[in-house]
Amino acid sequence: MKLLLDNNLSPRLVNKLADLFPNSSHVALLGLDAASDLEVWNAAQRDVYYLVSKDSDFNEILEAKGFPPKVIWIRIGNCTTATLFKLLQTHYETILDFGADESAGLLELQ
Repeated sequence: MKLLLDNNLSPRLVNKLADLFPNSSHVALLGLDAASDLEVWNAAQRDVYYLVSKDSDFNEILEAKGFPPKVIWIRIGNCTTATLFKLLQTHYETILDFGADESAGLLELQ
């Protein structure tokens, strides 16, 4: 499972998460930092990423278009990169279960 981190998350998370989620990326690393949400969505779908974001935009696209891609919606306020890493690390098994669940398209983490 590989994650695509949205602009509202630090690109530094990619390296921190490399052991848990190899081949993950950040929109800026893929040249999508100025892309529309729909362009990011399409890239995630094409390249089989799970979208990770702190805003509701991808949830709204998910409701309109369905999945894939699956969306991991981070529901915590402003925080450090270390806090975000800890959240994703703590919920690693939950994220894997979400990935295996063919009926689920959205995972909210708090």
